[in-house]
Amino acid sequence: MPGPRSSLAIAAVAIAALASTARAAQESPPGLDRLSSWVDIVDARSGSEISYPASFFTEKAAEPEGRVLVSPDGGARLLVGSFLNEGRVSLDAYRTQLLQENYRGAVLDYAPVRSGWFVISGTIGNLMFYERVSFTCGRRYINSWAMLYPVAERATYDRIVEAIAPTFKPGSGVDGRCG
Repeated sequence: MPGPRSSLAIAAVAIAALASTARAAQESPPGLDRLSSWVDIVDARSGSEISYPASFFTEKAAEPEGRVLVSPDGGARLLVGSFLNEGRVSLDAYRTQLLQENYRGAVLDYAPVRSGWFVISGTIGNLMFYERVSFTCGRRYINSWAMLYPVAERATYDRIVEAIAPTFKPGSGVDGRCG
């Protein structure tokens, strides 16, 4: 089964695609007044949940361990993943790995670390990112979501991050009891 490296690969591909996407200047995301229609994602294996505004993202790719959603103009990505932590990688080791492999050279502006989760948020060039990672069930599952978007649209997408964040519920296994 794939482990943390496959999740990192999904994120790395999405970051590379976003960084190389030439955005049309006339396109912009729909107004924030369109946050009324939400889609729920529930991972059947881990029990993790998250919701996102349908007017801002559509699903581009789905794998057993994660999904990639894209804004209508292609300038923003929402990545959602949940997978078994087969090697029982520690939270600190996984955070370090993400920073080195996906966010090398980033300027962090928000990066809390708690006993079972962390957030890394900041910029790499003209790209803004926010990633929340939670370890559950004694480090057996890693549940995460990330949003990547142009710094120029930060006023819009920061508000969307703030709206999505409280909908994220890390999973506790199929039965809800880490079983």
